[in-house]
Amino acid sequence: MVNELPVGRRVAQWRIRRNMTQQQFADRIGKSKSWVDKVERGVRRLERVSSLREVAEALRIEMDALLPERPGRAVPGAGVERLRAALARYHVPTPTRPPDLAELRVRIEHAEQSYRHARYPALLTVLPDLLDAAREARATLPGRTTDGLLVPVYGLIAVTLIKVDQPELAWLAADRGMSVALAVGEPRLAGVATVPLVQALRGVGRHRSAVEAAVVAAHRLRPPGDARPADPSLVGVLLSQAALAAAGRGDESGTRELILRARALATTTGADTGLSRSAVEGRDADVAAPRAAVGNLGPGLSPGGASFGSASVAAVEVVAETALGHVAAATVRHERLLAAEGWRWLPPEHRAAYLLDAARAYTLAGDMFRAGRTLLEAERTARSEVHDRPGVRDLVAVVARAATAPAGLARLAADLHVT
Repeated sequence: MVNELPVGRRVAQWRIRRNMTQQQFADRIGKSKSWVDKVERGVRRLERVSSLREVAEALRIEMDALLPERPGRAVPGAGVERLRAALARYHVPTPTRPPDLAELRVRIEHAEQSYRHARYPALLTVLPDLLDAAREARATLPGRTTDGLLVPVYGLIAVTLIKVDQPELAWLAADRGMSVALAVGEPRLAGVATVPLVQALRGVGRHRSAVEAAVVAAHRLRPPGDARPADPSLVGVLLSQAALAAAGRGDESGTRELILRARALATTTGADTGLSRSAVEGRDADVAAPRAAVGNLGPGLSPGGASFGSASVAAVEVVAETALGHVAAATVRHERLLAAEGWRWLPPEHRAAYLLDAARAYTLAGDMFRAGRTLLEAERTARSEVHDRPGVRDLVAVVARAATAPAGLARLAADLHVT
């Protein structure tokens, strides 16, 4: 099939179909015969959308005909409906045998790993059954251990629903997790439950409530008379979320104060790498909890990811600067972050989600080439972050229409059906 060939070969095939020599085609597009020959042999790449569009117009074809086809992606609608149905089930059947908590922990860990690698279709498939299993375990063996397993499941559901543009349903799931955590009366578990709740509140535009919830949870994690919190990573994540919510409501001074507080905590949790010790050991800082007390405490708890440190705070600052309208400063900070050592240690989901925000900053700054290049980097980092998030399509469409957008963005726009 034509669309299985490289771009240059497809140009050659369409030129031949139009009965044009290389010289005739070169004259039509105002290029040299040597330029056409190099394009068709793959020696020279068509780097910009404007060049692809010019070639397509000269060949009297749609630009899509020059782009490779990719397999279609599953629509998340069915998975969302299954999650909605699971959340609507209030009767928990009695299991025929005692729950295997070790197996349940493993399933939760696998789901968390899927989130960290932005495997949203897979998560939408497994989360309904995982919720049922966690609720059954709690009904059979009520107590802190099973509560500590149910809270991260609700959190995973909430952050996954945010990714697929279901903030109201995410709020419901996050609120359920918070209710369980508050019933336990454990500040750390409540802090963990607060992170997806704040993300959901931000998703529905309730920025003031998001700031208040995050700040209160962070305050409760600081022992009386102790300048340093017992869990600086979790407090740092909460302050980061509060900063993003404050930026969302235009509170510049509040945003900067919260970022300063988060940055100060990052210096105590692994500033050189952007990760805390527990993250370097293979467990994200803000989910590494004493399992005997409250179990495994949760999914991606920081903005767009699960680690906390200097790099994650720097990413928050870029997103906050963009929200406050300081796009030039945001793009400069972004370039610095990409050169920092801690950047490469962030989970794929965190990096890809942040890159989407950076692409928005470049778009607002009018730099469509860098915006497109950043979108393509986000796709390479975690494909599902771009292909399975409905909200990304509008951004891709805007950038793809620009004459200066990189050529690869036309292929991405075609994949997402936004051309």
